[in-house]
Amino acid sequence: MKREEKILSDYLSANNLKFTQQRKVILDAFLSLEHHVSAEELYDKLKKKDYGIGLATVYRTLNIFSSCGLAQQRQFGDGQSRYEHEVDHGHHDHLLCQQCGKITEFENKHIEELQKEVAKEKGYVVFTHKLELHGLCPDCAS
Repeated sequence: MKREEKILSDYLSANNLKFTQQRKVILDAFLSLEHHVSAEELYDKLKKKDYGIGLATVYRTLNIFSSCGLAQQRQFGDGQSRYEHEVDHGHHDHLLCQQCGKITEFENKHIEELQKEVAKEKGYVVFTHKLELHGLCPDCAS
């Protein structure tokens, strides 16, 4: 059993839920993606393979993934929730194109250090943070 399956299995068992074949199929499809995905996008991917999984099941399952730490739900200001898998992914921030919707992940150690410095100066103890830069991607800006 893969590590992600074990995390999900343990969570489901602790909450008296079943590890169904549908949940396994959704997990495998979700983990195969390396971008932020909405429930609708994941559903469309699954629908092409005719697994007979409904959109409501995808929504519920993504919420389970978020609850057990396999996914993080993100809101990027367009009214749609997107999910990214968390296992073996370090902290990163996002650039968001306001025209085409492109999401670009980035890491910058200088920004991270500056945030720590500001928090320390203001007397804050930070547990988590997110940084989103909104603008136009190179394609839309040209």
